[in-house]
This record gives sequence, C-alpha cells and structure tokens, in this order.
Amino acid sequence: MQTNPYLSFNGNCREAMTLYAEVLGGKVEAMMTHGETPMAAEFPPEQQDKIIHACVNLGETILMAGDAPGDQYQPPAGFSVNITVVSVAEAERVFAALGDGAVVQMALAETFWAKRFAMFTDRYGTPWMINCFA
Repeated sequence: MQTNPYLSFNGNCREAMTLYAEVLGGKVEAMMTHGETPMAAEFPPEQQDKIIHACVNLGETILMAGDAPGDQYQPPAGFSVNITVVSVAEAERVFAALGDGAVVQMALAETFWAKRFAMFTDRYGTPWMINCFA
C-alpha cells in the first residue's frame, strides 16, 4: 500500500507544483486544467485554466494536487507534508527555497532528535516539516 498527499490550492496549483518539483528534484507527470477535460463545458470560464489534477513524481513518493473549485478552497489544517533529507546542506537548501515567504512555526535548527528540523507553512498554504537525521 502507498499513501500520497493530495493538496488543494486556491488557484495557484500550477505555480506551487512546479516549484515543488524543482526544489524536491521531482518530475511533473501531470498538469491538467479543467478546460482540458472532456467536461470542460461544465466549468465556468474563470475555472477553465485552473488545475483539476497535477502529479509530481518524487521517486518513491507521488505528490498530487489540484485547484479547489470556485469558492470551495479551505486552508489545510491538521497535517504537514514531511520531507526527510540526508544532509544538513540539503535541509538548508530545501528550507530556503520552500520557506521563502512562509509562515515559520519553527525555524530550521538542530533538535534533540535531528541534526536539523523545521516547521512552516509555505506561501501557497502547504504545511511542511523538514527532518535531517544525518
């Protein structure tokens, strides 16, 4: 069994998923708009260029997402997407890239369990944790 996060965005899914693929070394495998689906005529004009489904392959993990329709977006709550990296340098690089414009709950720092740990909500509203045990 595999579990994969499915993130909802408020109209900025394309930008967020493109950044996540770049920063996390993944590949965008799908990025489909409402207007590109067989049901395109059923969506209002302002929704046509919004993402109905995106998929970023990160190797052993798939990160999926879409723009919430119309006014149905709700900020994520009660979870974080955890990233475990293999070096302090990688933790610092990822934190700098994803943490730009973020609301930081805990800045990247050494803890009693990790060489580096951080908690933040990025500029797109996605809550993240970074762990580096090396």
